[in-house]
Amino acid sequence: MVTAFWSAGIVGAGWLANTQSLHWLHAVSFMVFGQWLTDSLDGSLGKFRKQGLVKWGFFMDHLLDLLFAGSVVIAYAFLVDAWWLRLLFMILLLVTCATMAVSFLSFAATNQFQIAYYGLGPTEVRIGYIALNTFVALVGTSVFSWGVPLIVALNMVAFGVMTAQSSRKLWQIDYEANVDGAPRP
Repeated sequence: MVTAFWSAGIVGAGWLANTQSLHWLHAVSFMVFGQWLTDSLDGSLGKFRKQGLVKWGFFMDHLLDLLFAGSVVIAYAFLVDAWWLRLLFMILLLVTCATMAVSFLSFAATNQFQIAYYGLGPTEVRIGYIALNTFVALVGTSVFSWGVPLIVALNMVAFGVMTAQSSRKLWQIDYEANVDGAPRP
């Protein structure tokens, strides 16, 4: 549940990076690291305590991961003034949420959970946030004029590929079940 604190702090630091100084992005990086640390420890702590809150833990962990990812996009959106960049950040927020939904819905349908794709998982994304924060704090927000369209395009491609792969996998599962004599709807 500490992720809610980190997420609120990220949004606040993003706003301060816009109104005060880009050096507030270092605070965002600190909170990204803090979220990673607490997110990594919560499952281990639950297992150590033998609390057995597996389903609730899975639900809350991934719901809060979605809140965290959204907070980072919102923090970055504060840093731009151009309407078209703000629009791209809104699209990025939508695509980020949709991509996470593909992962969660695929798990619900197959009972096979996959969190990393093509060698990129949550840890690598967090490292990318920290690197981006450092870079923007040093060079300024002009990087967003070409970086945001690139990131949106890459995320849209990743979403399309993940959706197509999950769709094909689920179609094949249903098809094989129907071919093997299962009743057809």
